[in-house]
Amino acid sequence: MTYKTQMEAAKKGIITKEMSVVATKEGLPEKKIRDSVACGEIAIPANIRHKSLSPEGIGCGLKTKINVNLGISGDCKNYDIEMQKVDLALRFGAEAIMDLSNYGKTNTFRRELIQKSTAMIGTVPMYDAIGYLEKDLLEIQPEDFLQVLRAHAEEGVDFMTIHAGLNRKTASAIKQEKRRMNIVSRGGSLLFAWMEMTGRENPFFEYYDDVLKILAEYDVTISLGDALRPGCIDDSSDAGQIGELIELGNLTKRAWEQNVQVMVEGPGHMAINEIEANMRLEKRLCHNAPFYVLGPLVTDIAPGYDHITSAIGGAIAAASGADFLCYVTPAEHLRLPNLNDVKEGIVASKIAAHAADIAKGIPGAREWDNKMSDARHATDWEEMFRLAIDGEKAKAYFESTPPEDRHTCSMCGKMCAVRTTNRILEGKTVEFRREK
Repeated sequence: MTYKTQMEAAKKGIITKEMSVVATKEGLPEKKIRDSVACGEIAIPANIRHKSLSPEGIGCGLKTKINVNLGISGDCKNYDIEMQKVDLALRFGAEAIMDLSNYGKTNTFRRELIQKSTAMIGTVPMYDAIGYLEKDLLEIQPEDFLQVLRAHAEEGVDFMTIHAGLNRKTASAIKQEKRRMNIVSRGGSLLFAWMEMTGRENPFFEYYDDVLKILAEYDVTISLGDALRPGCIDDSSDAGQIGELIELGNLTKRAWEQNVQVMVEGPGHMAINEIEANMRLEKRLCHNAPFYVLGPLVTDIAPGYDHITSAIGGAIAAASGADFLCYVTPAEHLRLPNLNDVKEGIVASKIAAHAADIAKGIPGAREWDNKMSDARHATDWEEMFRLAIDGEKAKAYFESTPPEDRHTCSMCGKMCAVRTTNRILEGKTVEFRREK
């Protein structure tokens, strides 16, 4: 029995090798993965040309996955540094990497990235259109946009952000509502500008069936971009965001009819008290498709610390139903992130994802924490460092002010609560002056 995409295979009752890998990683039955792929609740982004990929599942009942953004800009054009960021993302276990390069010819780097990466690779073809086509925005024709999309698919990209939900109808809400921050999506703003300058409909919406044909040919998952996501907490949950979300729900069903896997992208900036309702609304309007969120950033006043504002929102979002977190670094809103920024962003996002998995009752999530607790109870520092998300940093902190007694740390010394209680329960005395 033949099939083109993971979804087509699942609908035919076939368990692919990618489904088997995901089932093993998640500790779930293969049939459960297959049935969830068939109905669209789980996506396995796996381009048929990405040979180095270690497949991951994204969606209901699975571990929360994280994505790392990287790529060059006109002001920072060092691909060697970007490849070091790739190494960092893979070392810390990021499940996805998005190449958001937006300057010059990017395909050489992308091909090397796809050849190397075991993580799934995503792109936003709209970013690459101007450099790839060597045309100014106003000169680009609808068929040109589809040409770039096909080029990315042929190279082996596993998922693509396509801002197909921005059309003349949904864009009208921005003009009427007069948002505080207007459109903050880079791809969305470029499409909005093209639409306004040409007077034409969004080509990704107008020619959506052609988009789906290209994606199905290479089994590329469509990540339906939220061009009208809120860029500040004052714009969240407005008519533009919700109107586009309704359109994304319609586009989700159309993609599934063509056996194209779907993820839906979400906000953005959003106050804590709105996050849970937004996650539930997305799942309802988009038929329980996997939800991929940037943040949400829960306050707008922390430039330099937005990996923290994002981790707070991401943990709440994932605990409330989001399936995939896009990391945010301390450099967000300020500059292209450096290596240390990338590391801080990855760790913050991993913490948020794991905290959410505990709340969601994902099988095995608590076991990691329980092992850390056991190591702390035994004051087994090497085991603690091994279990930590960033064991190198944990060890460096511990060794920077070494304690007199290796069974404690330098904060409490012999007054360590764990040490004291352990000694009493072992029938020993606690004597701080004479104790050895």
